[in-house]
Amino acid sequence: MTRAPSPGPSPAPPIAEAFVAASRRLCDAVEPLRFAEPVTHVYNPLVYARAMHEAYLRRAAPRSEGGVLLLGMNPGPWGMVQTGVPFGEIAAVRDWMGLEGEVDKPEREHPKRPVEGLACTRSEVSGRRLWGLLAERFGTFDAFAERHVVVNYCPLVFMEASGRNRTPNKLPAEERAPLEAACDRHLAELIEAARPAWLIGVGAFAEGCLERVLGETGADRGSVEGDGGAGRPFARPRIGRVLHPSPASPAANRGWAEQAVAQMEAQGVW
Repeated sequence: MTRAPSPGPSPAPPIAEAFVAASRRLCDAVEPLRFAEPVTHVYNPLVYARAMHEAYLRRAAPRSEGGVLLLGMNPGPWGMVQTGVPFGEIAAVRDWMGLEGEVDKPEREHPKRPVEGLACTRSEVSGRRLWGLLAERFGTFDAFAERHVVVNYCPLVFMEASGRNRTPNKLPAEERAPLEAACDRHLAELIEAARPAWLIGVGAFAEGCLERVLGETGADRGSVEGDGGAGRPFARPRIGRVLHPSPASPAANRGWAEQAVAQMEAQGVW
């Protein structure tokens, strides 16, 4: 993975600014939420890594409509928790995307999950696999970002006293409902801003979120004409799915990149 030149100060396109505004609204919506044990620590990278996150959005948001939006679940401890970038493996963020900057600390830091920003020496395996494949296929980050963007459904990471990660789908219903409401609104805003041809869930959870949000907007699976909230019709995106690259998945440990490419090609995305 070759090092990319630092992005210049050129103004971000309208889709990018819409992504940034949506991110700030999501941050405001989830910040007041509270979570009971076994969750003991909650990190929100949209707060302490806002500068890096928004730099990513301005660099990564698709340049035009009709592309591909890939959706992950929520931050990993050695990826977005450190960098503010979805699946944010340090080397990919620093060397391929060309992003740099300081990351602050969460208000309450778990002693087993310190936030060190780009100085973190741990590797996010899921991010290394995902961004590694994309770098191999597209060469440069700018070439990837012409028609693709990677975002997460939920911005929060939940940790137990042991440091163990607790995924959003494991939260009790009364805690999950307001979180999902905020995340669903945010996802709908991204879809309306980017107007992609494809929505790809990275894993079954993300695919389910996409199906729910499009269902609530009255869209069917497939291409259906509708109003994207901007006063003009657009083709509703199709929903697809790729295997999640997590090392916790036995299937992902058997040649994840090859399987992901095959899935994208079989669905007609690539």
